[in-house]
Amino acid sequence: MFLELLARCEELAHSGRRKFRFKNKLLSLDATVIDLCATLYDWAKFRPTKGAIKLHLLLDHDGYLPRFAVITDGKTHELKVARKLRWEPGTIVVFDRGYIDYQWFVELTRQGVYWVTRLKDNADYLVAERRPVPAGGKVLADEVISFYGLPGEGREYFFRRVEIYDAEQQRRLVFLSNHLQFAPTTVAAIYKERWQVELFFKALKQLCKIKTFVGTSANAVKTQVWTALIAMLLLRFLQLRARFGWALSNLLALLCQQLFVHRDLWTWLDDPFQPPPPPAEQQLQLALA
Repeated sequence: MFLELLARCEELAHSGRRKFRFKNKLLSLDATVIDLCATLYDWAKFRPTKGAIKLHLLLDHDGYLPRFAVITDGKTHELKVARKLRWEPGTIVVFDRGYIDYQWFVELTRQGVYWVTRLKDNADYLVAERRPVPAGGKVLADEVISFYGLPGEGREYFFRRVEIYDAEQQRRLVFLSNHLQFAPTTVAAIYKERWQVELFFKALKQLCKIKTFVGTSANAVKTQVWTALIAMLLLRFLQLRARFGWALSNLLALLCQQLFVHRDLWTWLDDPFQPPPPPAEQQLQLALA
């Protein structure tokens, strides 16, 4: 059901406007921990006195749709799941520093997959090229680098190091990518889009109530999480169909109020402030005999 509904949502999402000018598919990869009681959920291994599951999610930025999800125990590392994923050449995947593995970066580069992440502060690298940057701008550095000790089989792999000054938070941000042609500001903007997957996790937990579970077995917990993901897809489908600019939280709240009101759903989605039409005479409740 999740995959069927995802296909319907993708049809609507592909017809919308794209935020970036490039034609590459943009995806965000991340995972979130859902805490559980270690006594009741003894199968959900995480810490000695704490249980948890981990939801690994791939968010498609065309419509902000959950394209892939897998549920593991809390101890499973994000890279273990990420290494099993395959993407089409030309895809751009953005992830945080929890996924840093230079050998995996080489494998993605060989597959023709682009990626953007944050560079660790203690990274050891060699600068191969320093590109000019505008004076007085927010771009502080644009460099082509390589890492020591990467097995290249006779080939050296180069990556992009972009340093940006964030005036709002007054800090320096250093990004790493294997795309050597994008403008430095585009690399920074791509990573900023990763925040959408964090917003998705927040909405999933708050709107679909997956902080508490009705069952304690692994199957019951996974079923409830998948049900929540399906509900999120239903909300996104309605949001994409509507001409009105809905926020997910407002859409869900007002939908709950309309459950016992007889009205056309699609008309209400486009114009939610109109009162419901009066019931026709033939639709009045029949008197009991």
